[in-house]
Amino acid sequence: MTRRKKTRSLADRVTLRTGKRKDYRRWRHDNPDEVQSSPRYVSKKRNQRKAQAARKQSRHDDAPVLPLHGEHHNNDH
Repeated sequence: MTRRKKTRSLADRVTLRTGKRKDYRRWRHDNPDEVQSSPRYVSKKRNQRKAQAARKQSRHDDAPVLPLHGEHHNNDH
């Protein structure tokens, strides 16, 4: 008789499962084209990206110009 591999997780060995989380995760992994983010999540992330870009732009605008390259004092990059 072959020995079974020891596992820490009992989720695969239990036959009576009430939660469907593992099945849902497996389905999501197998069908990525059928999964769509909620509009609330998408708009939240869009606003976060806008705020982050605004903070980055304000830091860029407030930064002093460093004379690193001789007499070039343009702030284009």
